[in-house]
Amino acid sequence: MPSSVSLLVNPASGSGRAAVAAGRLLTGLRALGSEPTVLIGRSAADSARLAREAVRKKTGALVAVGGDGLVHTALQAVAGTDVPLGVVPAGTGNDIARELGIGRSATEAAERIARGYTVPADTVHCTGRGVDRHYLSVLACGFDSRVNERVNGLGLSLGRAGYLVGLAAELRSFRPIPYRIEVDGEVLEAEGMLAAVGNTRCYGGGMKVCPGARYDDGLLEVVFVHAVAVSDFVRFFPRVFSGTHTGLDEVAVLRGRRVSITTGGGAPVVGYADGEPVGETPLTCEIAPKSVRVLM
Repeated sequence: MPSSVSLLVNPASGSGRAAVAAGRLLTGLRALGSEPTVLIGRSAADSARLAREAVRKKTGALVAVGGDGLVHTALQAVAGTDVPLGVVPAGTGNDIARELGIGRSATEAAERIARGYTVPADTVHCTGRGVDRHYLSVLACGFDSRVNERVNGLGLSLGRAGYLVGLAAELRSFRPIPYRIEVDGEVLEAEGMLAAVGNTRCYGGGMKVCPGARYDDGLLEVVFVHAVAVSDFVRFFPRVFSGTHTGLDEVAVLRGRRVSITTGGGAPVVGYADGEPVGETPLTCEIAPKSVRVLM
């Protein structure tokens, strides 16, 4: 059992599922002889502050009970430190937990935390103008990030259905974006629909946009979709659910340790990582090997 455990909780996550999960986790940990500290922020910024403070005070583990956004918040505090990160999925998409092989059971989570067994995982250090963050899953930059913005604007937690609603809305106005993508010195310049930089495979509640990405191989997978007619994009987009889209002629796949993305065309492109907005292009993503220890 870690010497102390801090539970970072977003009670509203997953339409209240996180509050239920946190209660069960507390019961399980107390039964195992631990008395965790519960951290509930008044806002996202306050949650980030509480997470940083817990790490500064040398908590034995920081456990995020909520969705991918809360895991992203916790990651900013623990990346590059010796404090393990715990994940208890109770959000809408839960892509990070899925890729790490972590289930929803709070009872199993308590046992996992008590064992204290950790696995090193890569993170991605994302930088740009006013940007300095780490992420665990995928950076979306283009059509997919604009869909993310629309989904956030819905104010509802609809999971994959919400993503599809946002997708349909964005299709009506989207225009291809001029990209310049550099991967370990190799340059791709073209108009495209989207660029995704993956440390893991999935975003949007299980869509395998970067099917070859792995969180422990020291590499990033970049998936770029060239400019196509909307009708063609609609036709092949469903293949992202199985990860077979990378076999299409319209899709380029690159792998490397450092990725820079610059966009043109006037309208800014906001990158989303772990489902959270990180900042506008240009952005640079660099693998940070084994920079976080995850309770598994």
